[in-house]
Amino acid sequence: MPLPNDSLIHLRTLLVGAAGGAVAVLLGIPLPWMIGAMIASSALTWFVAVPNPPAVRNLSLVVLGLGLGQGFTAPVLSAVVGALPAMVAAGVVTILAALPVAGLFARLSGTDARSGYFCTVPGGIVLMTVLAQQAGARVPVVTLSQTIRMCLVVLLFPPVLALLAPGVADSAFSAPRLPSDLGWLALLSAAGLVLGWAMSRVGFANAWMLAPCALVIALSAAERLPTGIPIWLVDAAQIGMGTTLGLRLTRRFLLSSRKLVLVSAVSTLALSGLLAALSLPLAWLFGLPGPAVLLGMAPGGMPEMALTAKALDLAVPLVLGFHLTRVLLCSALIGPFWRLAVAVGLVPPASEKQA
Repeated sequence: MPLPNDSLIHLRTLLVGAAGGAVAVLLGIPLPWMIGAMIASSALTWFVAVPNPPAVRNLSLVVLGLGLGQGFTAPVLSAVVGALPAMVAAGVVTILAALPVAGLFARLSGTDARSGYFCTVPGGIVLMTVLAQQAGARVPVVTLSQTIRMCLVVLLFPPVLALLAPGVADSAFSAPRLPSDLGWLALLSAAGLVLGWAMSRVGFANAWMLAPCALVIALSAAERLPTGIPIWLVDAAQIGMGTTLGLRLTRRFLLSSRKLVLVSAVSTLALSGLLAALSLPLAWLFGLPGPAVLLGMAPGGMPEMALTAKALDLAVPLVLGFHLTRVLLCSALIGPFWRLAVAVGLVPPASEKQA
């Protein structure tokens, strides 16, 4: 039975992404399957109109959640919980660090300071868009800027960290990989998919990744995890995530607001440098591995940075903990921090009235 036309288009797009990932592997690029797929699919959109496969990112996030959760054995989970004060401090510092960068963004782009703030806080594309809409900021500007930030961080941080911290691991946050059992793997994947779908239906943030991840964390911490998640499956998830990310970077998307794209790139570099500088003393203060804290404070998305940590063997549970804590803090603190900044004069009061 032949596949429907849309399914053929999605399959061809994923094959292009897989080919890009294979080329990146041959070139020795860190996080090759995701970066290669992102570049290849983005290049494809410049020549033909390509729809974004609707379910691919969600399925990829389910696999990623399963793969990341398996590292949370009881000792590792205990070590991550022990690092909670550092995670909270890093989350607060990251939100505050976005304030001066937001001022730079607003001046260079000509937008209002409030929109600049929601453009620069690294809380994830979906979350920041929702919060921006609630605050009356300019949602299209926020969406574009957050997308550019995400893609740029994915391109920059893996090679930089691969050079600075090759093969750096921390035994406190590492666990041996279990062998794979295809039968149990199928059952675990189905359970993760159902949980992700159910939690997404009730509005749970990052449900497709965090729900299956929580399931595997519980099994792993209780020493009841029946199978490991094979590397080839995580690589396939990288292709799916990279492809869907690259398909956002269409010719129209990038060329219709060239100034905003450039300003978004400049502000991302500024924020990345600032957070990298702040991560080192924080790692020293709490006695945590520097490269993992740097990646935990990187202004990228939780799935993408967790994948980077996995590819570079940089204390994956710790990095995931940093990003999860930041997302939760962003949900609770972005509004109060903005109002505090206005009250103490860090941004002009008039900007509070702009939209």
